[in-house]
Amino acid sequence: MINKINNLSKSSFVEVFGNVFENADWIAKKLYDQKPFKNFQQLSEKMLYIFDNANKENKLKILNSHPDLADKTKIDLLTPDSNKEQNNAGLNQCSESEFIEFKNLNQKYKKKFGFPFICAVKNKSKIEILNNFKERVTYDINIEFIEATKQVKKIASLRINEINKK
Repeated sequence: MINKINNLSKSSFVEVFGNVFENADWIAKKLYDQKPFKNFQQLSEKMLYIFDNANKENKLKILNSHPDLADKTKIDLLTPDSNKEQNNAGLNQCSESEFIEFKNLNQKYKKKFGFPFICAVKNKSKIEILNNFKERVTYDINIEFIEATKQVKKIASLRINEINKK
């Protein structure tokens, strides 16, 4: 598998890895320049390192490119990865009152922090996600920025693992 990845053209490589970090293909482009990779673990570590060492402005751009959770009015705008992740967590099957609760929390959270609520939703129920949302909206901005970037890295790691399974 890693030999196949090492042999990809830049455009093909970016096509495969460009959305590991939501709409941030610049990370995949930087990663491409670090080929060849010994194994998938090294590729993953280097990709996470690029994100970790990005400046705050670029991290905020990535945070802001994440979609609101359970926003049925914006489903058509989701990347295929985000759509799959939200659907697997049951966020497309919320009751009307749950959709309203998510909408209100999304608005409150973005107003307070200036970026959307980000949660690695894989293997979580919509109730777990809602409870996490209610807790984190009370956090201090500095604590929440750190938590949001941790969640972005979890999502990226899960997406890298999905690519590795293909």
